[in-house]
Amino acid sequence: MKKIGSRAMGQAFSFILLMGIVSMFSDMTHEGARSIYGVYLTIAGASAATIGFVSGLGELVGYSFRLVAGFIADKKKNYWTMTLIGYAFNMLAIPAIALVPENGWKIACVLIVLERMGKAIRYPAKNTLVSFAATQYGHGKSFAVQEFLDQLGAFIGPVIVYLVIQMQKGTADFGTYALAFGVLGIPALLTLLTLLLAKARFPQPEKMDVSKEAGDRKWLRPSFVLYMVSTCFLALGFADFPLITMHIFKQGIFAADLLPILYAGAMAADAVSALAFGWMFDRWGIRVLIISTALSAFFSFFIIGLGSAAAAIFGIALWGIGMGAQESVLKSVVSAIIPKGSRATSFGLFETAFGVSWFLGSWLMGMLYDRSPHALVAFSIAAQLAAIPFFYLTYRRHRLDEAAGKAA
Repeated sequence: MKKIGSRAMGQAFSFILLMGIVSMFSDMTHEGARSIYGVYLTIAGASAATIGFVSGLGELVGYSFRLVAGFIADKKKNYWTMTLIGYAFNMLAIPAIALVPENGWKIACVLIVLERMGKAIRYPAKNTLVSFAATQYGHGKSFAVQEFLDQLGAFIGPVIVYLVIQMQKGTADFGTYALAFGVLGIPALLTLLTLLLAKARFPQPEKMDVSKEAGDRKWLRPSFVLYMVSTCFLALGFADFPLITMHIFKQGIFAADLLPILYAGAMAADAVSALAFGWMFDRWGIRVLIISTALSAFFSFFIIGLGSAAAAIFGIALWGIGMGAQESVLKSVVSAIIPKGSRATSFGLFETAFGVSWFLGSWLMGMLYDRSPHALVAFSIAAQLAAIPFFYLTYRRHRLDEAAGKAA
């Protein structure tokens, strides 16, 4: 490992912080939009089945295409190009929804899927860029800073939307939601401007990478395979937030206009836990995922199993803790165990497997909910707890890989 000077460390942190600000503005935009997609499409004339299909398709596209995007980024080494193209799709699609005419829900659906496609294009390349600097600053801390700023934006975005609706005296009509999408164009523009600034200041982040490459071409290691198995179990049992808000709305636990605020609260818990678990990862490694999974696995019991307002708030906080650990530590593990020449491909493969598992789990939990909400709770807890032994096996295997690398 190269010796890292304070100036180099400062440059690495500056780049991580700048890319974190990009993430903050980005999440203001698309998480603000996600908090009102369902209501907006309903007012625009889409059926419930259409909304469910488009939401699922958007997430499936947003995850599955990451494998292709990651492979292209590693093959061409065009990390900045892929990041810029992805963010352009990601950010411009949302304010474009403000221009959709009434009853133009089909156009809006296409834009929603394009926004998810944009995230798929930029995700592996952007994480790879950050991973280069993370070798100096620490994988856990680097992605924790990213996730904290990311979720700060995810908190502010729904609050912005809530304030826009309140400024219209709570009028939930097509024009109000179109205005909200238009206002989200401001953080979308700031995202792209900050990204261009980051590229101008740090045109070659790969030069920051101080990891020892050792010429190991075998990137699909047993530790990585075990890790994907564990995270697939985690994703299967981790209910998406629309399912949570559907239950809260149907049971009348909170008023409908408070749902964006509940989501903002979940994002606040996400941000704080991302920082905590990111710092813990740099001290304890993969074992920290055992702790975070054990903490968050029971969120559905409090939200759906108990059903009171206080229990729901506690459950949402647990959900946010789980999300924070996922967004910071899950990426940190990939960055730590995969050689830098294959990281974008690995990020893409990992995110594709995680996303497909999340999609299938959400679909199954939706069907279980229709039969019995308690069946959903049982499945959610069991699937997440099943991930814990595989996280431990991943930790043990990675220790063996590290020992073998040092011996070589």
